[in-house]
Amino acid sequence: MNDDATFVGIGRPPTNRRQVGVKLLWIGIWLAFMSAPVKDLLDGNHTPWATALGALGLVVFVGTYLVLVFRHTSKALDRRRVGTTIAFLGALAVALSLTLGTPWLVLFVYVSVTVGATLPLRTAGWLIPAVTAVLVGIGLTGDHPREIITALVVPALLGGFAMTGVRQMIRTTIELREARATVAQLAANEERLRLARDLHDLLGHSLSLITLKSELAGRMLPDHPDQAALQVADIEQVSRQALVDVRSAVTGYRRPTLPGELAGARTALAAAGITADVPTDAPDELPVKPEEVLAWALREAVTNVVRHSGARRCTVTLAPRQTLGGRILELTVADDGRGGSGTKPGNGLTGITERLATVDGTMTTRPTNSASGKGFTLTLSVPLGSGLGSGE
Repeated sequence: MNDDATFVGIGRPPTNRRQVGVKLLWIGIWLAFMSAPVKDLLDGNHTPWATALGALGLVVFVGTYLVLVFRHTSKALDRRRVGTTIAFLGALAVALSLTLGTPWLVLFVYVSVTVGATLPLRTAGWLIPAVTAVLVGIGLTGDHPREIITALVVPALLGGFAMTGVRQMIRTTIELREARATVAQLAANEERLRLARDLHDLLGHSLSLITLKSELAGRMLPDHPDQAALQVADIEQVSRQALVDVRSAVTGYRRPTLPGELAGARTALAAAGITADVPTDAPDELPVKPEEVLAWALREAVTNVVRHSGARRCTVTLAPRQTLGGRILELTVADDGRGGSGTKPGNGLTGITERLATVDGTMTTRPTNSASGKGFTLTLSVPLGSGLGSGE
């Protein structure tokens, strides 16, 4: 079963029925405290009419509570509608508590939780104590046991203020996700501008020269065919050089780099809900070919972790080491997932091996936890020659 199809991230609305069910389950867990009013109805302590109206009131209260909290945590509702609904829940809690007795005072805990989950912190800061005060006031006006009132005060205050923290965390998560999307969009825009600027610098002069020489060759024909032929030859040379420059530029854009792949790894792992421990920088002035090979390998390894491992944590390390055979750069990707299948390597690992062979690199694999055989650790090594500065 795909975990992404089951669980919904913080601050994200559910996208399918399974996620809706899971979210309702988490919200509904807190309905366990409703056992007191349910037991009161089943004990037959009230007249048939009072029992029927109490059951109806309880169903309406619970339904309104679930709809408000569920919808508001998915998408913020209109402030006036939220306030009206909370006032309705409060009035219903007062009416049921006054008419049906002590077990129904627990409804105020849910009113307090709803306030914390839906209202701004400044408003919730005074309304949660106010709801708790109403609970205590109603409890003290009747012959309700004092120990029950005392036992409900803490859940009402603690539950309400805990939900303000949860709401703030959801809001912060949404803002961080939006900020990340904005940064990604700005980076893409900057890359497009850089590509346009580089192509202009590469082709602007060449195309202008081709245009001028074409006009000149046209004027030389048919009176001076030899001179026109020279201009055409120059046009061919300039065109070939422009083609070489464009191919070189495009190759540079397509070549992956370790800093870029490290950043991509952090983003991919975070999006998959995997705790990522990934370095932010790569060694400076790496040789071009080894860096390209490690960058491709890192991309493939992280893709495997996200798609197939079922891991909760992934650690990436990148460090130069001195060995008897010379200086190497070692890349390790370790996860705590299900581990390898024990069969022959897949296409991804085969591709990594083939790329490593072009730079005399090596690859080793092993379980992350040797005792249990769980997890998968991939270690790649490429030679660096005399040092990190020995670029191509």
